Amino acid sequence: MEITLDQLLASRERRQQRQNSLMSDHPTQTLVCLTVIMPGAVKRNSHSLIIANAAITAVLECFKGTLSHIEAHDLTTGYEAYFLTSINPMEAKRITTELEDTHPLGRLFDLDVFHPDGTPMNRNEVGRQPRQCLLCDNEARYCMRAREHTTAQLLDRIREMVDQYVG
Repeated sequence: MEITLDQLLASRERRQQRQNSLMSDHPTQTLVCLTVIMPGAVKRNSHSLIIANAAITAVLECFKGTLSHIEAHDLTTGYEAYFLTSINPMEAKRITTELEDTHPLGRLFDLDVFHPDGTPMNRNEVGRQPRQCLLCDNEARYCMRAREHTTAQLLDRIREMVDQYVG
């Protein structure tokens, strides 16, 4: 099912509110938020669910024994999950960037880790390069802003990655 821009923006606002609430209620814990990278107007489909399940499994394994809260939502605007861990934000960001960079579907995981003040950490804070485009050697943000590739090209690449993963 296609979503509208208004629905997408409303979901981002709700996610921000949930993140703020979790951080306020658990000030000694580190918040990790998961969303699935899925370009286009359809955010929930069979591929996004495979990616989400792979991400959840990987996060649970990487943060085993440190999680105090796990919350997941399968929404038409996209899958999202929240994790609270006892690991400090810097180490949590190292773990999540390693996961994004090494898991076969990690390039399709968006794992945000937050500073205690609620601002998201950047990859460069833990010595990681910006994310690379799914289709070329440019930084992903450059291609996204310049609209270098069509949604169809990106979705074809995502399908390839998921098909290889489930093989």
